[in-house]
Amino acid sequence: MSDRMISRLVAGVLMSAVIAMIAPVAANAAAGSCSKPLVRGIPKRAIAAPSGSEVMARLVNTRGSERDAAVTEQVLSGNVPSFLRILTPVTLPGILADGKKIDVTICVTPEYLAVGNDRDFVRVPMGLPAAVRIADEMGFLLPTTKMVDAIYSQANVHLKPSPMKPTSQMESTTYLLQHDETIDGQRAQQGQSLKFLTAGQKKDLVLSNRLRSKPGRVAIYGWHRINGKPIQPLSTVHGERYADYSHGVRLVSQTAFIDGKPTKLKDILQDRQLAAIVNSEGPIQDIDGLVRALH
Repeated sequence: MSDRMISRLVAGVLMSAVIAMIAPVAANAAAGSCSKPLVRGIPKRAIAAPSGSEVMARLVNTRGSERDAAVTEQVLSGNVPSFLRILTPVTLPGILADGKKIDVTICVTPEYLAVGNDRDFVRVPMGLPAAVRIADEMGFLLPTTKMVDAIYSQANVHLKPSPMKPTSQMESTTYLLQHDETIDGQRAQQGQSLKFLTAGQKKDLVLSNRLRSKPGRVAIYGWHRINGKPIQPLSTVHGERYADYSHGVRLVSQTAFIDGKPTKLKDILQDRQLAAIVNSEGPIQDIDGLVRALH
């Protein structure tokens, strides 16, 4: 081995050691931003609240708007697992027009929206009106496609997509439960805490400018393969109340952080420069108006 190669090897080892020391500090600092006050909009779960399997047993013969209404009632009453109340920081770097580098940190739920408790919960696909209503009332937004990509790239746990047969039962509660069991099995094999950011198991309902040009539709994106590429490109093919087993609702706090400073995520998404950091489509103007129109 040449002296040059040895020098490079030593430099690489030293750099890895430095990164190893810095990364936990940075992660802890970001995690501190995504603190408990950001989930105050999620009501406290009642002691007598039904488990996820109990809720879905009542809804086994429902789908669409009927199931959404029942699930919305459960979620807005606080029947949500405690691990979903521990938000995870995801940082998107950017460069402003003057060349200044900044970091925008969003705070997201570690998993997709679910009903029940930590021992017995079920992830619940929903139509867009119900999902947006829940997010809005609890102080959250849906992610953009760029946020979904960042969430996947920074996730602690990556799950392989598990598509089921595309039949007329795709929207059924039975299909939903079968897919949920598959995800639970994948999680069990990995043996990781539910508090760890997890991605790859579902497609995301997303905010998009297309929702203005395609009223009455839902925007979906994601379901990333292990290589990081999504199965589902951004699509507005389905009607707004459509929800099949593969869909998930990831919640993003309406409070984000620019270099550690708390900032309204809506303001970032509407800003001509900042929006590009968190949204590949650029600014989303009048987000409050869009949210109202969606639910």
